[in-house]
Amino acid sequence: MALDMAKYRRIFLEESADHLAEISRALFDLEKEMDNAPAIDTIFRMAHSIKSMAASLGYDPVADLSHRMEDRMEGARASGRVSDVEELGLLFRSLEALEAMVAAISGEQGPAPADAALIDALAAQATACADPLSADYPDAVGGEPKKV
Repeated sequence: MALDMAKYRRIFLEESADHLAEISRALFDLEKEMDNAPAIDTIFRMAHSIKSMAASLGYDPVADLSHRMEDRMEGARASGRVSDVEELGLLFRSLEALEAMVAAISGEQGPAPADAALIDALAAQATACADPLSADYPDAVGGEPKKV
């Protein structure tokens, strides 16, 4: 069983390195154009992939941080842009934290939990965007607004 985990760890490290490089390129694209939809989609997809792989291998800190980043990018997708330079900086800090976590796994250490302030900032940014689950939507039957 340990041999299988070593194999999956190696695959995680290889794929994470590729995904993190894609996120980095996309963030630099967003620096030039904050409404760059392909860059926003790339970051969303790469964060989602890292989250899924990390969760399946028990790298919970990586999964938690990449999940927050994914949520944040879902908000950016909904609004069609990254809101401002501060948000872009938050995304760059998230990338740096994910890179450090993956490096720790590469060094055969467990990833340390992400900085709580970073997690909180990502969550605050994500909830600042329109959340379709908290909006009023017409009831399909009666046509009246309904909280869902």
